[in-house]
Amino acid sequence: MGLKKKKISVRRQRLRENLSAERFSRLTDALNSTLPLALAVLLLFIAGTIILLSIDTTFWPRLRWRPVQEIFALGAIVVLVCVGAALYIHHYLYRILIRPTRTIALAGLFLLLLVLTRIGSLYPEWIYLATGSAVSSAIILTIAYNQRFAIGLTLFYCILACFAVGRIATVELFLTMMAGVVTCCYSLREIRTRMKLIEVSMMAAIAVGVTAAALGVIQSATEHLSVNDISIRAGSAAAVTVAVGLVIQGFLPIIEKIFGIATSMTLMDYSDANQPLLRKLAMDAPGTFSHSLLIGSIAEAAAESIGANGLLCRVGSYYHDIGKINKPSYFVENEMGSANRHEQLSPAMSQLIIIGHVKDGIEVAKEYGLPAVLRQFIETHHGTTLIEYFYHEAMKKQGDKEAPVSESEFRYPGPRPRTKEAAIVMLSDTVEGAVRSMKELTPTRVEVIVHNMAMKRLQDGQFDECDLTLRELSAIEASISKTLAAHHHGRIAYPKSPDEPLDKPVSPQPGKKS
Repeated sequence: MGLKKKKISVRRQRLRENLSAERFSRLTDALNSTLPLALAVLLLFIAGTIILLSIDTTFWPRLRWRPVQEIFALGAIVVLVCVGAALYIHHYLYRILIRPTRTIALAGLFLLLLVLTRIGSLYPEWIYLATGSAVSSAIILTIAYNQRFAIGLTLFYCILACFAVGRIATVELFLTMMAGVVTCCYSLREIRTRMKLIEVSMMAAIAVGVTAAALGVIQSATEHLSVNDISIRAGSAAAVTVAVGLVIQGFLPIIEKIFGIATSMTLMDYSDANQPLLRKLAMDAPGTFSHSLLIGSIAEAAAESIGANGLLCRVGSYYHDIGKINKPSYFVENEMGSANRHEQLSPAMSQLIIIGHVKDGIEVAKEYGLPAVLRQFIETHHGTTLIEYFYHEAMKKQGDKEAPVSESEFRYPGPRPRTKEAAIVMLSDTVEGAVRSMKELTPTRVEVIVHNMAMKRLQDGQFDECDLTLRELSAIEASISKTLAAHHHGRIAYPKSPDEPLDKPVSPQPGKKS
């Protein structure tokens, strides 16, 4: 008796087909993404680390390989640590994995630090110099990313570094490293002054020195360490920590270039009005320059109200409209009483000029070497919003026999803001323009305008790609309303209008020639 084939309903069959198609689509997307490259970098890093740790330096200057079983054991530990670090990156900062340069830079940094640690541990009395590599990792990752990520990832590095200094990892060395790592990460929030890194390294040196000395005293009960041995350990660990701060201070521009970042100190440099690009903006488009300065103060206050990077918002606002340098007279803030040039153009041509200032801004930014963190404000400050004025003008001029005007043709190409700071600058720019076009402003009216424009951008999907919450959006609205109300404050009217001619010429003051 043959087995009967189980009947499957049409609905279940379709469901299985859809699931298979979805799985195939996910697999195809994964293969076409940068994840295979990230996986290749991980495998190369694991192989390089295993080879590095498999070299036995016990009988230096003679080098040899460790026993096979020991190499396999080390390999298992290295794989577990590296996979754990990869999963940590995938969970907390997935954007690193989709950027090949960031992935390669991170793997290269750790491999370089492990090599330096291995070289520095050729002599047993120098093993505490390995603390410097852990502190270097903590400082660089805090500068490039954030404090939590730096602590978590450097924790994995410290485990590998402990195996790099000797045959068996020591708890004392690990705790000394982590003392410096935690101190650096928590004390290094941003770099606004040139002394910041030195101050951080000094604080870390104190923490490292005290930890090494305390552990040395505890260890002396079993290993019979002298006071001199303990002092050398603590002193060498503290000295190398201070040296790390000085070295990283010198290599800071290179670190920023490799990781594609800009520290607060760099942002402060770019906020200087004597920067060539800002000076050119002030000369060629003075109205745009004035507008950008106002947006900067509005966006900075709004960012600080939700704990975002206010300095980044301010400096990004200064450069967000630099594309208007090429055609300043086509923008209303630069007309200076002259005729509106758009009156002689069709709405379609006008929208091309208006949209073009974003593309022009990117080209100008690249020409002047503006950091990528500032270029994002040029790209996203309009997102994919609609140029309403020229869209409605095109609708009015549309003939009966003409094809209907497409809304998509009058939208900016994007992209939409991907960070809170970019979203704040977008909203500040939008609201300032709306408020500037109104007359007889009151604080209540400003609040209504700000709220309406914020809801309009929210409903249009402009904030969909940034992690901005409704609570934060409400706080941003309150801050922008307060700043704009203060800027457009009322004044006591003059007894006579300042633009009226004088009744009689002003007589010269005594002692002065007329």
